Amino acid sequence: MSQTAVALHATDPMTGLGAASILGADKRLKVVTDTDVAAAEVIVVVEESIGEGVFAFLREARAASRLESQVRCVIVTDHFRPEVLLTAIECGMAALLRQSSTTGEELVQTILAVGQGAAYLPPELQGNLLTQLDSLQRHMLEPVGLTLSGMSVRERDVLRLLADGHDTEEIATMLAYSGGTVKNVLHGLMSRCGLNSRAHAVAFALRSGAI
Repeated sequence: MSQTAVALHATDPMTGLGAASILGADKRLKVVTDTDVAAAEVIVVVEESIGEGVFAFLREARAASRLESQVRCVIVTDHFRPEVLLTAIECGMAALLRQSSTTGEELVQTILAVGQGAAYLPPELQGNLLTQLDSLQRHMLEPVGLTLSGMSVRERDVLRLLADGHDTEEIATMLAYSGGTVKNVLHGLMSRCGLNSRAHAVAFALRSGAI
């Protein structure tokens, strides 16, 4: 039976012991020691509240991780401030559970699901996340010509037309650019993202949902 390697972070000793007992009792999980957090596939944080101390720990753990993919986190708390939602996601949060009402089995099932790529946010935070992303797009990214995909509006427009089968001159005409501008846009994107052809750039944009 394959096991999901789990690291546990809890500053309160009794809380940590209780959580460790739950996780250690399930054969589907392997609880790693504090000295081997880099091997963890999922990090479980159990704290009364979530602040910069937790985020600093998660950033360090992700930087030290030996996994090819980024380690993901399950946060268990009764006091989570919506204004730190994007920071928590940036630090790897994939699931948020309420400490006072989550059972041991629910915690284990969530860890296993997160280890397989799933995510869970309470419904009220899902709406909050969409609102924050919309605000980020309108007030911070759009004014400098960027999108949530990490591509500029110009790059996205060029790739969309390229995906539709248009050549450089056609794209230039349709966007009122010069042919050289279209080539420079594509060259900049391909260099920045390590893409080796226009077809590769289109495939990259499709996979990322940019077009």
